[in-house]
Amino acid sequence: MTVLPERETEEPKLEQAPTLEQALEPAPRSKEELIESGWTALPASYRIPDVAPTLDEARAYCKQLAESHYENFHVVSWFLPKELRPHFHAVYAYCRISDDLGDEVGDPAVALAMLDLWEQELNACYKGMSRHPVFIALGETISQCGIPKEPFADLLTAFRQDQTVARYATMEDLLDYCRYSANPVGRLVLCVCGEADEALFRFSDATCTALQLANFWQDVRQDYARGRVYLPQKDMEFFNVSDRTVAEGIATPAFRGLMRCEVDYARGLLEDGLPLIGLVSRDLALDLDLFSRGGLEILRAIERRDYDVLSARPAISKSTKMTLALRAVMGKLLPFLSLTGGGRRAKKAA
Repeated sequence: MTVLPERETEEPKLEQAPTLEQALEPAPRSKEELIESGWTALPASYRIPDVAPTLDEARAYCKQLAESHYENFHVVSWFLPKELRPHFHAVYAYCRISDDLGDEVGDPAVALAMLDLWEQELNACYKGMSRHPVFIALGETISQCGIPKEPFADLLTAFRQDQTVARYATMEDLLDYCRYSANPVGRLVLCVCGEADEALFRFSDATCTALQLANFWQDVRQDYARGRVYLPQKDMEFFNVSDRTVAEGIATPAFRGLMRCEVDYARGLLEDGLPLIGLVSRDLALDLDLFSRGGLEILRAIERRDYDVLSARPAISKSTKMTLALRAVMGKLLPFLSLTGGGRRAKKAA
């Protein structure tokens, strides 16, 4: 008789009970749930309607959004030809809502889902199939001005990056971020004004990056409170400045040295972009002159505080803003008062 070997009996495996942390961890949310959470956190008017509005309704929507959210829009648009204002309303509305989708929902996962949905609407816009009023108005602007999709998509890249990146190792890394967050705005302005040209884009990029940096240097303490540090880490290490310095709000000699370096760098970029004012139409030159003066004034405000941007935020007073606007107005009447002597049309007239 053959004796069979005894079978090894396996003891039944008991499933390990979840830890308390695992039990309390929320279940993964579907994309639909993330999107609904996003719409709930935003103004109801931002939602995509079931029925697309007419072009007139869409333009009225964008105009109201631009003029109610941006206090200086009336001043800026005063210098623009009347026929271009609806286009700038549409571009501003796109930028405004895109920014809010990233910054105002309070959850990176929700923000990323909303930005993906917004990009789907952008793609649909280029196919003539969008329902959102911003994209109805923007579609007409894109058609009339021949604007490519890239600058609109680049802005979304920057807003996505905001959800995952809070620090930048080097100035080169920060400039790469500005290439998506700031430079597309200038390129869109040039496209709307019929000034799309690679040579002009280079000057515009320098101006837009400089303005972005000026805002970063102005808001060091406020950005730190939101968990973001735009001062390049390599520069901070070189000047022996740590997060603790920013957190304590004390502008040490080392911190002031760091800020002096960053302010000088931003001013250099602004100066690199100034030739653009003399190369574009006179109407556009006035706005560029105003924005450049504003950027330079922010940097001067930082210098007047001896580079202390921690104890208080350097700001441009209302009287200074009015002075800048008046200078721009005078530049329209007397071109030699502009930063570069007036725009292209002024030079032709001379």
